[in-house]
Amino acid sequence: MSVAEGPSEILAGGSRVIIIAEKDVDLGGQAPDNLMWLLVIAEGSLASGGRGGGFGERRVTRVLLYQHKGGIWSRLTDVTDEQKAAEYEIPYHVSRLPLTLADGSESMGYGVVEPELVREMMSKAGLSSPA
Repeated sequence: MSVAEGPSEILAGGSRVIIIAEKDVDLGGQAPDNLMWLLVIAEGSLASGGRGGGFGERRVTRVLLYQHKGGIWSRLTDVTDEQKAAEYEIPYHVSRLPLTLADGSESMGYGVVEPELVREMMSKAGLSSPA
């Protein structure tokens, strides 16, 4: 995996991303093991209005799953087909979520920390939970 494909770069890349994580989001090397789904949201004329919380259009255009294990983030899946990505739904209970980035700085994103939802999404994707 190239550096440009890591979770830090996806989150800092300017796209609107919803995070669904098993544990609090810490992208540093010393963070505990974690699973994290990233749902990239459609950009465009409908993306900024019409819904509460600043989320207008809720169409998912890309879905990524990352695993943090032993100090290393690995990408387990990357759904780039927009029709398949659109099958993933954004949870309605998304809220502001504190993030610790790889460089140790703190930021805010949008998402939820919900282990059961992570497992449901893995099942939907036909993936078993990593050991």
